[in-house]
Amino acid sequence: MNTAEDRASATVRGAERLTCSLDELVERARALAVAGSRRILGITGAPGAGKSTVSQAVADALGGQAALVGMDAFHLANKVLAAHGSRDRKGAPDTFDPWGYANLLRRLKTNEEAVVYAPMFDRGLEESIGSAVPVARDVPLVITEGNYLLLDAEGWRESREQIDEVWFLDLSDDERQLRLLRRHEAFGKPPEEAAAWALGSDQRNAAVVASTRERADLIIDLSCSHSPETFAQA
Repeated sequence: MNTAEDRASATVRGAERLTCSLDELVERARALAVAGSRRILGITGAPGAGKSTVSQAVADALGGQAALVGMDAFHLANKVLAAHGSRDRKGAPDTFDPWGYANLLRRLKTNEEAVVYAPMFDRGLEESIGSAVPVARDVPLVITEGNYLLLDAEGWRESREQIDEVWFLDLSDDERQLRLLRRHEAFGKPPEEAAAWALGSDQRNAAVVASTRERADLIIDLSCSHSPETFAQA
């Protein structure tokens, strides 16, 4: 397991950069899934980089060896955002509950409970659903994905301390924004509104995430051995 000192040294040296296929990522994750232990793998990157799709694909490939929990489940509820006047900035760091996320990761890392029930974010509802993802004690690897796993701020730092290894998915802005436009439209936004989100709030958040890139253990440029559609979700 990487200690805080190890991670600090790695940051000074610079993150390892890798171009690879999804199959190679699965094998790297499989090496972390050691029976009788509990490790947490974080997958991060800017909105539209492919975090959800890659995380789900790796979890599916590992079967019962892995469970997937998302940072997005700690979005503040829409009524809370409306009360704060931040509904139109949903997705920014201050529109989440980072301490709640850190506490979940701590429970998962210590692995003292027979089952931990994690929440899940429903994109259709645009709200979180509590106790939706059961993670049993005998699952050796928990995969968690989200924008701000490497953010140097209160709550987010505490989350990072629970994660053994963080992968940063790197992608050009042009490709990312195209994916975001398609995703927003797929979830019902008209083209003008989809563009406003992708080029406005999403892009501002992407700049924040990009500033955390070098804190990752691994920066990944997914090879072209898969079609762009394979990684179309953020």
